[in-house]
Amino acid sequence: MLEHKVSLMPYSSVETIDQVKEIPEGIQMVQAPALWREGIKGKGVTIAVLDTGCDIHHPDLKGQIIGGRNFTTDDNGDPRKITDYNGHGTHVAGTIAARENNQGVVGIAPEAKLLILKVLASDPNQRGSATGRYEWIVNAINYAVKQKVDIISMSLGGPSNHPQLYQAIKNAVNQDILVVCAAGNEGDGNDSTDEFSYPGAYNEVISVGAISLNRQSSHFTNSNKEVDVVAPGEKILSTIPNGKYAYLSGTSMATPHISGALALIKQQSEKEFQRKLTEPELYAQLIKRTIPLGYSKSLEGNGLIYLSVPDLLTRIMQNLKRSSFITGMRIW
Repeated sequence: MLEHKVSLMPYSSVETIDQVKEIPEGIQMVQAPALWREGIKGKGVTIAVLDTGCDIHHPDLKGQIIGGRNFTTDDNGDPRKITDYNGHGTHVAGTIAARENNQGVVGIAPEAKLLILKVLASDPNQRGSATGRYEWIVNAINYAVKQKVDIISMSLGGPSNHPQLYQAIKNAVNQDILVVCAAGNEGDGNDSTDEFSYPGAYNEVISVGAISLNRQSSHFTNSNKEVDVVAPGEKILSTIPNGKYAYLSGTSMATPHISGALALIKQQSEKEFQRKLTEPELYAQLIKRTIPLGYSKSLEGNGLIYLSVPDLLTRIMQNLKRSSFITGMRIW
């Protein structure tokens, strides 16, 4: 057996609340509502969420989950039980695909479907923590491939490269599945030093760093040459078990923004091109919808995901009209 070295990306809870009714700021920030107005909401896209499970009875997630499987030792290893004893997995699921029900929150891709694969078990020695075996992750990835999902989302990581995990990821990507992973929260605030967490450090995955809602690089986000994009990862509002909501922070929270965004991009691009796009083509469409924020590539990769390309171009032109020569221009 592989060792217990995979865990939740360390994250912080800011506040827990009982009732809300809003589109979270992070989802507005990446311009998801602009695509919703065009009828692009992730319909026909399935996302596998590898995490702590999910509260499938949460009002905002009812009807969004097409199946699930437990790969952990929780509940005596019963593969049918995907109960989330931590809250992390339910929070990630809500950011991706919480439905439009005129209450609670709305996910980036409210018409996408979720396959919940529980790979992190409750840690009896540390409240609020969850750990897992690499073999659980590997088995879940292979299961997701067999289920023909479109996207795999993983807000988890460990310090070591494991060949079996790497092979499973390469196999998924070769099947044209987009694999999205958190970059990690071991950052030291110095972009000249590298911090690696796996699977986020594999070149084949889309590695996601975090920024604040004020578009500042998060102090905890890992910096390295494999970071592809950044997304909101501080004070992110989403679903948690028992029908509640919470603000959480971490690259764990940035990752589902990208997973959900890719569902929208996939639907939009395949409608435009009238065919199924390959993984490299969809990755290119993602990068096409990013904007640099002025940080080093090791911190922000290609920049912030920004889904409304026409609106982005309009804002660039407006800035250019204000000045005939702009050095180091930032949109915001």
